[in-house]
Amino acid sequence: MRTYRDVFTTPEYPAFFLACSLQAAARSVAGLALGSLVYAATGSALLSALAMFGPALAQVVGAFTLLSAADRLPPRAALAGLPLFLGLVTAVQAAPGLPTAVALALVLAQGVPAALGGGIRNGLLTDLLDRDGYLLGRSVLNMSNGTCQILGYALGGVLVQALSARGTLLVSVALFGLSAAVARLGLTRRAARATGRPSIAETVRGNALLWSSRPRRSVYLALWVPNGLIVGCEALFVPYDPRHAGLLLASAALGMLAGDVLGGRLLPPYWRARLGAPLRLLLAAPYLLFAIEPAPAAAAAVAALASIGFAASLLLQERLVALTPEELSGHALGLQTAGTLSAQGVAALLAGSLAQLTSPSTAMTVLAAASLTVTLALAPRLRPLDRPAPRTATRCAAGRPGDGVDQPPPHG
Repeated sequence: MRTYRDVFTTPEYPAFFLACSLQAAARSVAGLALGSLVYAATGSALLSALAMFGPALAQVVGAFTLLSAADRLPPRAALAGLPLFLGLVTAVQAAPGLPTAVALALVLAQGVPAALGGGIRNGLLTDLLDRDGYLLGRSVLNMSNGTCQILGYALGGVLVQALSARGTLLVSVALFGLSAAVARLGLTRRAARATGRPSIAETVRGNALLWSSRPRRSVYLALWVPNGLIVGCEALFVPYDPRHAGLLLASAALGMLAGDVLGGRLLPPYWRARLGAPLRLLLAAPYLLFAIEPAPAAAAAVAALASIGFAASLLLQERLVALTPEELSGHALGLQTAGTLSAQGVAALLAGSLAQLTSPSTAMTVLAAASLTVTLALAPRLRPLDRPAPRTATRCAAGRPGDGVDQPPPHG
């Protein structure tokens, strides 16, 4: 599978793509609306960041409790049910007179089942496309996510001015409903990928198995920490410049879109293996310029340039798929998504706390420097793979823990 046409002519992929895109647009519109609503009510950079990125923070709970269901639930029913739940919660958040504390509690409630959604979506993607097509198919989804963020933030900014923040939340409810309808009508019914009952114990066991491999641990850390710290910078766009926050967020999404085209379609395998580290550095370095508090146009250019570096995450996901046994695909990719979004949520809270103590520009500079430090520390562990990774969870007699061989998790 080598072209975008190959991807879109695959049965069910267009409906899958549309359902995911509508949900991404709904999240963007709702996040900007709720962040604006909370900031207007409280004047708090910390609470505004929590309103926008709180669901990501709460995904850590789902990662430790629900992920075993990612391979054990029928994907069509799950992908239709999740946006219905998110839409219902968003409708409650739009209620006039709802206390800010309740709205923020509902933000966290949205994040727990969202962790499961990431695993189901990415697991289904490996079913719709062969593993060689995963990178290209995922890059298309990432590009769609970037485009929907651009449109969602731009639309959200206009709607907040035209309809109010609460009216904008109702628009996102409609988008969530459309996503559910497309998933239900456009995907065929298929059995779960794995058998057995999902449980917290199975989730913990699967997490332990995935974490037992040192190469996978390095990939997970590289996907979670530097990425999360930069999203913490983005969480401060509203307090940094309330009038132009939509422009800054849309510019960051545009850069991410360009990075996904670069990493998913334009770079050949040789360069994909070798440009991961430079792209991870690019993700953070431009944000150091926020130390001089650039004007809106310059800040938007900085955000767009830096976000090209998100292409490194796409390349790391390809590496993770190569290092993961097939029967754990949904769980592994769900853990990656949940961990990434949880790290983003933690970083958003950290960013808001630092901004409260200093200023938004100072906090963004500190987070960018921390991201660069972590990227440099992990670089020696992420050199290009010299040989294919093992594809099953069988134990090799000569293997040692940490060598990339899947060891059984410890009992007790």
